[in-house]
Amino acid sequence: MQPTVHDMSVWGLVTQATWVVQLIMLALLASSIMSWIIIFQRSRVMNTAKKGLDEFEDQFWSGMDLSKLYRQVTADPDPDCGVEQIFKSGFKEFSRLSQLPGMEPDAITVGTQRAMRVAIAREEEKLQNHLPFLATVGSTSPYVGLFGTVWGIMHAFMGLANVQQATLSTVAPGIAEALIATAIGLFAAIPAVIGYNRFAARSETLLGRYETFAEEFQAILHRKVHSFND
Repeated sequence: MQPTVHDMSVWGLVTQATWVVQLIMLALLASSIMSWIIIFQRSRVMNTAKKGLDEFEDQFWSGMDLSKLYRQVTADPDPDCGVEQIFKSGFKEFSRLSQLPGMEPDAITVGTQRAMRVAIAREEEKLQNHLPFLATVGSTSPYVGLFGTVWGIMHAFMGLANVQQATLSTVAPGIAEALIATAIGLFAAIPAVIGYNRFAARSETLLGRYETFAEEFQAILHRKVHSFND
């Protein structure tokens, strides 16, 4: 019986693998592509949010009148600037409550805080969008690849039943085909884990700065509303 000739290139090993292993490889490759798309998209979102935060804080602390700043950001809104959305939500609610007759200063303060908390929650959702997918790919891809490897090795050893003499050249191609699944699993998992950890940390940093800004802005409005009643 003539031994089967195997193409030992990576593409040859992929095409010669069993359909189960090929399906696993395809799923892992698709997950890797999606992960990279999300990584680039999240990087753009984080960079834009940080740039907008730095620029808005410089403008906010420049001493500009709050009403003028509100009119300016309302006339030329930047939907990608999270801190701007928080400012607009807080100032809009503050202005609305301040114009209501008989409103107590504490009630105005509580309403303004609530509006800014809701805005921060929306920005948190924007910043952390798609991060669970990266976490899922990072945690499951190695195991999916390992399943493909186990299946491929099992299939390779089952094929030895049809071979009179088992040699390394007989077993090696089947094992090599199977190990590619683990390699693709790691290729998909490593960038996803790194991306998730990096973006989760950057998201927490931005949210912390949002909350700090909201507290400082609330302190300014608190003094302002009490000055109206003095």
